[in-house]
Amino acid sequence: MAGGPTTLGKRKIFHRICVSSNIFTFRSYYTAPQAFAWFSDLLVEHAEIFWSLFAVDMDKVLSEQPPDTWESFPLFQILNDYLRLDDNLKNGRFHQHLRDTFAPLVVRYVDLMETSIAQSIHKGFEKERWEIKGNGCATSEDLFWKLDALQSFISGLHWPDQEFRQHLEQRLKLMACDMIESCIQRTDDAFKQWLKKGVTFISTDYIIPSEMCAMVNVILDAKNQSFKLCAVDGVDVHQYHAKIDDLIDKTSASMNQGMIDKLVAVLDATLSKLSRYDEGSFIGSILSFTKVSGSGKEMGQAYVNFTRNCMDQIRSKVIDELWILNFFEQWYTEQIKMLCTWLSDRLDHSLHLYQCTCLAHIVKKVYSDFELQGVMEDKLNSKTYQTIAQRMQTEEATCADDANYVANLTNVTSNVVGKVGSMFGKGIGGLSTKFGGPSWF
Repeated sequence: MAGGPTTLGKRKIFHRICVSSNIFTFRSYYTAPQAFAWFSDLLVEHAEIFWSLFAVDMDKVLSEQPPDTWESFPLFQILNDYLRLDDNLKNGRFHQHLRDTFAPLVVRYVDLMETSIAQSIHKGFEKERWEIKGNGCATSEDLFWKLDALQSFISGLHWPDQEFRQHLEQRLKLMACDMIESCIQRTDDAFKQWLKKGVTFISTDYIIPSEMCAMVNVILDAKNQSFKLCAVDGVDVHQYHAKIDDLIDKTSASMNQGMIDKLVAVLDATLSKLSRYDEGSFIGSILSFTKVSGSGKEMGQAYVNFTRNCMDQIRSKVIDELWILNFFEQWYTEQIKMLCTWLSDRLDHSLHLYQCTCLAHIVKKVYSDFELQGVMEDKLNSKTYQTIAQRMQTEEATCADDANYVANLTNVTSNVVGKVGSMFGKGIGGLSTKFGGPSWF
């Protein structure tokens, strides 16, 4: 028996062990270590025979299923989870058969899901109304849910073959990268179209549309989702996340600048109206000799109301607090730069009272309002702002002196005119009475 017993011989021994309660009878055939080793092998063989019989019925049921149905996947999960945890049956004959049977079904399922998700993106963005839903819009919410659900499902299969499992993983990460890229590009295109709306209507009545805020949310949510959907266990193995992250950063920067340009255009329009009062200009010369309706504070307050309305809109519609703060800092900085440039162009001229009153109101309120929104002191009280503040202090003092001078001159003039008019009135009346002229003279 040096060569060991045959399979049939092992089965006989196994049967003898099972029916005999006398260990000495068992020992009369072989030693204990040999017998227990063969006993274990026979149990595995017995299990494989059982599963091979089961495989016949399983294959028959699967062959009768309609194409592109996935009701059999729970069966795979139950069997695979049992087999992969059994050291004796893992990667055995039936386990391999199970893997080979379901591999084409998994590939087919992934193919169809990729096509379905791509179609849903195309159709969704075609009819997207850009209403805020969840962390983005209806189409983006549906996209990220489907991608996450698909990856979770495939991961939950715990595919036994490592090479095929890694292939599926890479394919799903690439799919997510492509789908998110398409989502970002469609959102950016829509955002640019919204920027063009009302381009000729630049007024303090303008408020950032909630639709544009929804588009910003889509990009922000894509950044949050991309790491989970494009990386593997927190590691960017295939560099898909790096690609998407770079696209998101560029798109976000472009959208931010587009919004700021739109908002700053309102300040530019306001300053253009103030330019009519410039010293030395034709209109300014006319306005210097005429009474200007309002003090300039009304125009300044209109601009302040515009900034407040837009800040409230952004604060209530955009989901990311850090983005809001960074946006407000950038917006504030651009306003201060524009005000400083406008004043620098008029260094050789004093401001008209109307200009001074309007700008003083804007500068003070913009500082305090953005401070309330969380913009830090070092951003608010920049050197550019300090330059503006010093200039406005000088201009306000000059305008106050001019106003006092004009008021005094007006009082003196009124007094002189009153006295002269009284004197001539008496003189003319006396002469007419003395010479008997007509009564209407």
